Amino acid sequence: MPATAQATDRIPASPPTAGPRSGGHSPFVDFDRESWARLGETSPLPLTAAELERVRSLGDDIDLDEVRQVYLPLSRLLNLHVQEGGRLYRAYRTFLGGTAARTPFVIGVAGSVSAGKSTTARLLRLLLARWPQHPRVELITTDGFLHPNAVLERRGLMQRKGFPESYDRRKLLRFVTDVKAGRAEVTAPVYSHLVYDIVPDERLVVRRPDILLIEGLNVLQPATANSALAVSDFIDFSVYVDAAPADLRRWYVDRFLKLRETAFRDPASYFRRYAELDHDDAIAHAENIWATINGPNLEQNILPTRSRASLVLTKGPHHDVRRIRLRKV
Repeated sequence: MPATAQATDRIPASPPTAGPRSGGHSPFVDFDRESWARLGETSPLPLTAAELERVRSLGDDIDLDEVRQVYLPLSRLLNLHVQEGGRLYRAYRTFLGGTAARTPFVIGVAGSVSAGKSTTARLLRLLLARWPQHPRVELITTDGFLHPNAVLERRGLMQRKGFPESYDRRKLLRFVTDVKAGRAEVTAPVYSHLVYDIVPDERLVVRRPDILLIEGLNVLQPATANSALAVSDFIDFSVYVDAAPADLRRWYVDRFLKLRETAFRDPASYFRRYAELDHDDAIAHAENIWATINGPNLEQNILPTRSRASLVLTKGPHHDVRRIRLRKV
């Protein structure tokens, strides 16, 4: 964020009455897009159209107006949380008489396949790094913690890729706990969507960032019977990217058709065989994948975690955010 955005930046204490709605005893406050946009109208937009194009996922039609109205206020809110976390850290250090350095502020970004969570995470990384108080912002995706295909095949889980059991949850939890423990350097595996597998001998290195974004389908999952802790226990703020299941399915099919004309044609692509499908067969295949894998995963595992999020971005049929639901503090 440009130097003009100072630490004194504040979200208005009393937003316009026509905007946010707090229904009775709900733990959330709901904003329509117009009232939410007002919370960022005093902040300059530190992003160009070219930068947005580089972080936008295939099929996600987000534009600079959407960034200004939705994601800029969100970056302001997150900046406040990071700043408050810093004040609490300093108070703890004084109280305990310790000298340990502050650990990274961790933000989780969750949601269904095709919801646009990858764009959201990459965009937040850019916006948050422009604030002068925390220039070092890193992003990792939980795809890197999927079991390799050889392991999934051996366990009969290739048709459940993306379900919680397809991840090395112990390794992912160890990564996050190491980050929150303040280790100087922590590494994560790298996943290739082209070859649809973990890349051997390639690692992503995280070196004590100010903020770490973790994006993935299941980052808000609670602890299981086999583990006392979950990744969600170490997340300081979480965002869930939401949309109607019918829209998610349609976006997935549309993206599949676009990939059929682009990435699937790469000779190295795991999905090379789908590039030769005709239009109707491609639609039928994408619909089947949604009906047997992505849809059930959404219903059984991903959607139930929505209520655990600090903030929910709800999209309309055209990928535009229509409503923002913020958990009260």
